[in-house]
Amino acid sequence: MFFFIVFFACLAPSPVKSQNALPQKINVIILAGQSNMAGQGGVSYDAATNNITWDGVVPEQCQPNPSILRLSVNLTWVEAREPLHADIDATKVNGIGPGMPFANEVLTRDPSFGTVGLVPCAIGGTNISQWQKGESLYQQLMRRATTAVQGGGVYAAMLWYQGESDTWIKEEAELYKGRLTKFFTDFRSDLQAPSLPIFQVALASGEGPYVEIVREAQLGLNLSNVQCVDAKGLPLLEPDRLHLTSTAQVTLGQKLADAFLRYNQSNINLSSNNASTKSFSCFLFCLLIVLWMNLVYKS
Repeated sequence: MFFFIVFFACLAPSPVKSQNALPQKINVIILAGQSNMAGQGGVSYDAATNNITWDGVVPEQCQPNPSILRLSVNLTWVEAREPLHADIDATKVNGIGPGMPFANEVLTRDPSFGTVGLVPCAIGGTNISQWQKGESLYQQLMRRATTAVQGGGVYAAMLWYQGESDTWIKEEAELYKGRLTKFFTDFRSDLQAPSLPIFQVALASGEGPYVEIVREAQLGLNLSNVQCVDAKGLPLLEPDRLHLTSTAQVTLGQKLADAFLRYNQSNINLSSNNASTKSFSCFLFCLLIVLWMNLVYKS
């Protein structure tokens, strides 16, 4: 009897502190970076009239879903619709980005995932220095990210697409890796989420001649739980050759979802293996106690 009491005590889960529950748990996905994260798919510039417009075409993979929410500029959850960054990067015309195809792909491939809470934070035309701790963009990012988990939301990942503005000056491009590392490290620390999964996008284009230096920094970043999804080769809008088309944004969102789901699955497998190891260790521990008690009893 003693054996079974000890064995099942070992297997019992540790108590968890409860929080004020939302109507449903929200899996928070932070969207940050510059214009290709905010989304320019379907946006065009008319040189004759000097007008910038979005064509309003929403691909099937970007359609609204009751299980996909968006944190508005007023810090309230609303049903997510394109353009996701319309009220965040409000001084620019926004179109299709990777956020909605990412969320729809995750829910299609894992229907049990639950509610996705997208937190748009990207601002077009920004460089990595503007995202450093202490800067206004960092403070806004922190405010929106911390608000998103109040009431029971949980951080699931950050999607990061930025760097085009850091390709103009060689010295700035060469400093990119260190600045990006510091930004990711500070952000995780201030969120008190040191293992937050981050999925960054390696540039498909750039504003200046030093794109490859920034890409090398992104592809060579060596931080735990940071993965890189390469956007090189995806179709770009004409004539700017800088922003991704709507089709390209759908592809990128699906690639990010694939990386995210594979990461989650590997963590589930690791947790399962750890649980099995713990159960076997408990069994051996209990068996040793029983054998020791038998020896004591016989002596």
